Amino acid sequence: MMADSLVPSLDHLRQAHAVTSKAMQVTPLLESAALARETGAARVFVKAESLQWAGSFKVRGAYWRLKKLSPDEAKKGVVAYSSGNFAQGLAAAGQALGIPVTIVMPIDAPAAKRAATLGYGARVVLTDHGERAREEVAAAKAREIAASEGLALLHPFDDPEIVAGQAGAGQEVFDQIAARQAEADLLFCSVGGGGLIGGVSLAFHYLSPATKIIGVEPEGFDGMGSSLAHGAIETMPIGPKSICDGLMSRRPGDAPFAAVKAAGVRGVTVDDASVRRAMRLAFERLKLVLEPSGAASLAALLGGKVDVTGKTVLVMATGGNVSLADFIAHMNHGRA
Repeated sequence: MMADSLVPSLDHLRQAHAVTSKAMQVTPLLESAALARETGAARVFVKAESLQWAGSFKVRGAYWRLKKLSPDEAKKGVVAYSSGNFAQGLAAAGQALGIPVTIVMPIDAPAAKRAATLGYGARVVLTDHGERAREEVAAAKAREIAASEGLALLHPFDDPEIVAGQAGAGQEVFDQIAARQAEADLLFCSVGGGGLIGGVSLAFHYLSPATKIIGVEPEGFDGMGSSLAHGAIETMPIGPKSICDGLMSRRPGDAPFAAVKAAGVRGVTVDDASVRRAMRLAFERLKLVLEPSGAASLAALLGGKVDVTGKTVLVMATGGNVSLADFIAHMNHGRA
């Protein structure tokens, strides 16, 4: 780690990637001339983490975090809370490593994500949050289970080791884009609690410091962007729901915030309509099925949130865990 214990060093990121890369898919880096023409960019690359094992980047951080458990912790098992993608990633990693996993999920988490988590052998405990913040209710239940059953409590994003594990996506795509004789001027990455952007922004901060990193959040859930703008972590009020269920965190984690602050990230927001449009274009132009949270970064690029004229742009397409019925419903939304 660096002097700031919340910010992993480049050596630490490389150590994590050396371990996790042996178990991960090398996800494709797609270039789209159509998206470049539409946005005015010189080149547009899309990193398809939606094709990662368990359907998103989350398994990278989950696998590394489980590898850091003590033998006694690994034997007893772990508990965490998640609305879906970290749940699936942790369950898949636990199944591969032989570590029991319990996941606390909000009762309104997508059914497809709940089913997939169960399919990877995890125990799922549901919480009904009513009018309260669902993340806070699920976190409290996870703490209760950890205390009563002696399980290691894992945070889905606020952990330097999670950040270090997620950075593997950044190191991998840095190598891929360099192999295309290109350098990213701008990188768009979605933000929930900040685990992915923390890792990816650190990787590029160390390896490609000229790359500007844009954090993308749903409207009303821009805790990271607001925190960066004010220089300290802020908690957003409970607001309306977003279709980006995986990005509905009200505040960034301390560890991800420290990482993105060190890397000079700035934030933008997207609305549901722009996310649905991005899902459609990803399907039609890239042949990628993205869940709403996974399409947020592409939505920011397509929505003109940042001037990309003449730039080489990299977009992290972070997840594809969406049921066919929900995908069709999003595509038909607003149509007669």
